Amino acid sequence: MDTVRFLTAGDCAVTVELGDGISVAVNRRIRALSLALEKSPIPGVVETVPTYRSLMVHYDPGVISCPALEKALRGLIGGLDRTVLPPSDVLEIPVLYGGEEGPDLAFVAEHCGKTPDEVIALHSAPEYLIYMLGFTPGFTYLGGMDESIAAPRLKTPRVKIPAGSVGIAGSQTGVYPLDSPGGWQLIGRTPVRMYAPERERPILPEAGQYIKFCPIDRAEYDRIAAEEAAGAYVCKRHPRKEGAE
Repeated sequence: MDTVRFLTAGDCAVTVELGDGISVAVNRRIRALSLALEKSPIPGVVETVPTYRSLMVHYDPGVISCPALEKALRGLIGGLDRTVLPPSDVLEIPVLYGGEEGPDLAFVAEHCGKTPDEVIALHSAPEYLIYMLGFTPGFTYLGGMDESIAAPRLKTPRVKIPAGSVGIAGSQTGVYPLDSPGGWQLIGRTPVRMYAPERERPILPEAGQYIKFCPIDRAEYDRIAAEEAAGAYVCKRHPRKEGAE
């Protein structure tokens, strides 16, 4: 409890900081608090937003005051060690690396002293924890990338990056869910729509899940893109092995 901080965010939200750094352990506590709120709802709480090291709790001040909310949250936090998290699943995201879809793959390879194939192998090997979503709807902030393929951001950001582009910035990697500006090094693109407003659940990934990038060729990319356009593609997923890090 000593590491917990409550920070007001306007007049109808409070940020609950559960740690000082980006780590799997802190993320588990954030997920545990979110789950505890689902199982034991606090009257007046309307939404929660997980981040790297905190959970923002939006509330209706007409129903509950900030001091009362903090007291109730402290009660839940005191029992987090007894909260059992459900197993996370792994989204398999197909990626066509290099070429027009990954115009910066060659730069990343040269910068890291590797071949493009080595970069692809290292990038597609981990199961990446989704720490949080942000920047644009469904943009994934992932943890677990191999530090040997870290690369700097572009000196001049691109005005428009195509939806589905997979990029690297520093030791982070992520997927642009829709056309937007950005300064990450682009190494590939997925035909999977991470954000589709017409779906029942518009945003595909969720914080606390994992992503596994799976290299594909042009033919497979075009096939999946056609299925996505017809609303028929279902992203593969599988349970994450217990104890895997």
